[in-house]
Amino acid sequence: MRIGILGLGKMGGNMAARLLRGGHEVVGHNRTPEALALLAASGGIAARSVEALVGGLEPPRVIWIMIPAGRPVDEAIEALRPRLSPGDVIVDGGNSNYRDTMRRAALLRGGGLHLVDVGTSGGVWGLGEGYSLMVGGEEAVVEYLRPVLATLAPDPSRGWGRVGGPGAGHFVKMVHNGIEYGLMQAYAEGFAILHHKEEFALDLPRIAEIWQSGSVVRSWLLDLLAAALRANPAMDGIKPWVADSGEGRWTVTEAVDLGVPAPVISLALMARYRSRDEESFADRLLAALRNSFGGHAIRREV
Repeated sequence: MRIGILGLGKMGGNMAARLLRGGHEVVGHNRTPEALALLAASGGIAARSVEALVGGLEPPRVIWIMIPAGRPVDEAIEALRPRLSPGDVIVDGGNSNYRDTMRRAALLRGGGLHLVDVGTSGGVWGLGEGYSLMVGGEEAVVEYLRPVLATLAPDPSRGWGRVGGPGAGHFVKMVHNGIEYGLMQAYAEGFAILHHKEEFALDLPRIAEIWQSGSVVRSWLLDLLAAALRANPAMDGIKPWVADSGEGRWTVTEAVDLGVPAPVISLALMARYRSRDEESFADRLLAALRNSFGGHAIRREV
């Protein structure tokens, strides 16, 4: 099957490479010539414009978008729409907000085009391990994409599936990322406690390796944590600043809208925000309050 890919960053480039290895033909477009050269070197067809990307595909065309969520996706769709034909399919494999996806699907449906949203998990490991794909869209269209999805997944029969109509794939991926926030925070807090128990001189990489086998807390995240600790046990040179893609906050907002208690995910999101406040006014104010009512010492900056 021939598929177009718009956006050949790290994830998009790896997905293109996996599709090529699986016997598919890939026509790709990216703003940077380096990404296009890499695609061509891997056996793909480098399209130097959106027009060339669309022109390199036969109807019904499939164009997979792998670009940052938000306005860039709208701009990409607007660039593609007038060049596509009824029956063509746009796949959004990024981390778009599911409400935006539903709006875009309705817009494209009016012109006879289809939008399939694929929540994609696997990160930089997806090229070798395969991607977990949470798919939203019309059933017949998703079935048409089966060869592509089965190639990108860890196995043709597992790790991927249609979870509902347009928007459902991104909604499930949003909650997936919220769960990820909570899991990562729990691991980080647990190992922080171990790290601070200095009297035992605990070997954190060794503990992580022990937990990797047989433990109820074993997971791929723990595998990655163990590797990170082996490479840098004290986390030297790493700034304690944790970013978020937006999906954690969307998950918390959805929980509030639905009236579903989600304290772990919510606190994990707050912890990420806290990591970025190097000059915390709140902490300064807390220190001043403790001094005011209890006479507790204040540590002065030098």
